[in-house]
Amino acid sequence: MSKMKAKMPQIILIVFLFALCLIMLAPFAWIISTSLRLPAESFKLPPQFFPTSFHYQNYVDVFTSFPFARCIFNSLKIAVIVVAANIIITTMAGYAFARIPFKGKNVVFMLILAGMMIPTQAKLIPTYIVMSKLGLVGTHSALILPALISPINIFFVRQFMMTIPSSYEEAAYIDGAGRVKIWWSIFVPMSKSVIVMVSLLSFLASWNDFINPLIFLSKYEMMTLPLGLKTLSGAMNTGSASIVLAGVAVSLVVPTLLYIFGQKHILKSVVMSGLKT
Repeated sequence: MSKMKAKMPQIILIVFLFALCLIMLAPFAWIISTSLRLPAESFKLPPQFFPTSFHYQNYVDVFTSFPFARCIFNSLKIAVIVVAANIIITTMAGYAFARIPFKGKNVVFMLILAGMMIPTQAKLIPTYIVMSKLGLVGTHSALILPALISPINIFFVRQFMMTIPSSYEEAAYIDGAGRVKIWWSIFVPMSKSVIVMVSLLSFLASWNDFINPLIFLSKYEMMTLPLGLKTLSGAMNTGSASIVLAGVAVSLVVPTLLYIFGQKHILKSVVMSGLKT
């Protein structure tokens, strides 16, 4: 009996966390459930959580009623380019701020972090003017270039690299390695966890971005996934809710898989990033 009493707080915690998980997963379950209904069943009162019949045609209609596959390809292309460029730029900047002493380093770092305080909406007009002057409006480059530098990613990488023992760097100096060699051969491999987290943050920011494609893109063949979902919903949201949510379910596949495989690295990098300031 005493053992049971000792385990009671742990049991209560497990039950609480399980209930919390169910609450958080309920919207996703509703998306899958509604995506398998007939469109007419989506608005039944009282609403039914489970579909009475599984209407898989909704997933076929997503790709036949609109060039949705093209939207997925465009989003993947933009996200992959942004992630690849972010890894290079962010790790170089993080290494410079963490390890290279130069005049005004802290001031420059604070100015970069200050960029996090500027709302996206406040940057739209100047960004549009710059892209218009460069002749990039209506192209994917207008989405890629502004996303190449992320202050929050630079912060995470810098904090993580500051936790790496200086003995590795000193040994490399003794062997005649330069800054670029040390960055690429030592700090990049040892920062795998934070690089995975930065990659996921950059990918998800690009994958879920709606406002920038809405401003810069106008042609159907250039549309990204969020714009494709909005087009599926139709003017004044008159589109079929079942087909729209089938598209939403498809759009969740890639981020979910990436999170499943990267969650271990995300946890490790967040913990390590806060160890040294």
